[in-house]
Amino acid sequence: MPAQSSTAPAASGSKLPWIIVVVLLLAIAGGGAWWFMQTRAAPAAAGTTTTPAKPARPPASYYALEPAFVVNLADTDAVRYLQADVQIMTRDAATAAALEVHTPAIRNRLLLLFGQQTAAQLVQRSGKERLQEKARAEVVAVLRAESAASKVEAVLFTSLVTQ
Repeated sequence: MPAQSSTAPAASGSKLPWIIVVVLLLAIAGGGAWWFMQTRAAPAAAGTTTTPAKPARPPASYYALEPAFVVNLADTDAVRYLQADVQIMTRDAATAAALEVHTPAIRNRLLLLFGQQTAAQLVQRSGKERLQEKARAEVVAVLRAESAASKVEAVLFTSLVTQ
């Protein structure tokens, strides 16, 4: 019987180091997983806190100036015409309302502006873009002269034909 008692504690004693090894491996694996998740979450959290949130932009609204503009161009060598469909873009409700109220004055100023152009000025894209910016300035000037909201983002040509 003494022989059995010496082997029984040895068997349970030999299992104890294995249990410790397994527990240590599980602890190391859990710690590694926690560290990995923290390092993956830190850049995402840092990116959201360091980048200031941009305020949401209101949707754009477009106001069509109808009917289409048709004017004689300022060319002296021949009779040439410009036909343009124009829309005004704003994100401000007060400006949209002001555009509707002051449409006759805006159309007048744009007709005068378009009539000052020559066909040569409007051949290139850059000439058309300059005309758009001048048209935007004219619209803003009319609205400001009337003490109305004047947050006009762009004047867009949805059709532009010279002949």
